[in-house]
Amino acid sequence: MDSLTQIVLGAAVGEAVLGKKAGNKAMLYGAIAGTIPDLDTFSSFFTDTITATEIHRGFTHSILFSLFFAPILGWLIFKIEKNNIPSIKDWSYLVFWSLFTHPLLDAHTTWGTQLFWPLDLRIAYKNIFVIDPLYTLPFIIFLLITFFQKKGSPKRKRYNQLGIIISSIYMMFTIGIKIYTYQIFLKSLKENHIDYINIETKPAPFTSFLWTANIETEKNYLIANYSIFDTQKIKYKSYPKNHHYLKNLSDNETIKRLIKITKGWYTITNKHDQLYFNDLRFGVLSLEEKEPTFAFSYKISNKNNIISITEVPKNKKQAKKLLSDLWIRIWGN
Repeated sequence: MDSLTQIVLGAAVGEAVLGKKAGNKAMLYGAIAGTIPDLDTFSSFFTDTITATEIHRGFTHSILFSLFFAPILGWLIFKIEKNNIPSIKDWSYLVFWSLFTHPLLDAHTTWGTQLFWPLDLRIAYKNIFVIDPLYTLPFIIFLLITFFQKKGSPKRKRYNQLGIIISSIYMMFTIGIKIYTYQIFLKSLKENHIDYINIETKPAPFTSFLWTANIETEKNYLIANYSIFDTQKIKYKSYPKNHHYLKNLSDNETIKRLIKITKGWYTITNKHDQLYFNDLRFGVLSLEEKEPTFAFSYKISNKNNIISITEVPKNKKQAKKLLSDLWIRIWGN
């Protein structure tokens, strides 16, 4: 999830674990610990594009990371506070849960997390977008109310619990709506006599009311949108796989790593003899364009048989237009 949501979650967890003893300091250190796993994003400054992508939500989002660093950070907080109440054990307990709930939340997004690193297993339930105001805003409101309550006050505990409960109920709602819309897509595919190999669904940006399905067929990928307010049949847009453009490059180790990252959900486009590798999992930046611009696209450079990958910068104008189109699309077709 986005940094703000992880800060709020970390603060709420810190309050739940140690608020009675530490008051607002529990929120503060919980919020800090809740953001630490995302420090892996800085790897992009020190390594290549693919390696940075592989690292993201890897080790720092694992159970092992939480277990290893919780006592270290707990000891550090204890030294900073310079008192015996709370104890090192108390602070370590707070840090562990603030660190661990971060990847638990991220596991619900499309990218997922390697919770059981070093096992090569990425958990991604794909039931909530990385930024969802309906999840975060109620959480923030109750956390702010909690912040202004006296330490040890029954109201303080109650308000914090309400924030956690409401956000958890909404998360359960997104899982339910994912199951419901998935069945709608399957029914539509059957009605349209579409033979498919695989299907994945995910929520549209900022909402759980509009969903996108990626459908793999023999030669193409289909992308379809469905809003719970739709009254007309689902429409599909076809995107050719064009995997043949890779030719002998498909055996290149760099390309293999990129294919592995996308779990096989990718297309290749050829623009003026320049190849681009498009990660299909995150869709396109336009609901209308005939020539799609993918949210995540990588330029493939081949110099002297050395392959290098560069992420294509996102078009901000297209992104703004997409948000406007999505807002209209949410309310039905």
